[in-house]
Amino acid sequence: MAHGTDTRPTDTLERLAALLEERKGADPDGSYVASLYRKGRGKIAQKVGEEGVEVALAAVGNDRQELINEMADLWFHSLVLLADADLSPTDVLAELERRSGLSGLEEKARRAQD
Repeated sequence: MAHGTDTRPTDTLERLAALLEERKGADPDGSYVASLYRKGRGKIAQKVGEEGVEVALAAVGNDRQELINEMADLWFHSLVLLADADLSPTDVLAELERRSGLSGLEEKARRAQD
């Protein structure tokens, strides 16, 4: 697997999350992220859905670079959505860690009980 830098992925996520928090107070006319925040969570969620479809299309198209590009867009918009909900990548990483070691079937059964 190729890596462009020696930066840990969590460092990148944390840096991006901090930037997205800063953009909450930015001028929507000069910031794409601030304009998304101004449009509201529904619009942000719509962007996440659109990017998810684009990821699926890129995956079946077998174009590795297109898949990487679309996945980056999906992750980015997902992070904007988390920030809008006052959540962070750390919250999601903690949930993934909690699920670590569980089979998918066990995890689904636990969610059904909750």
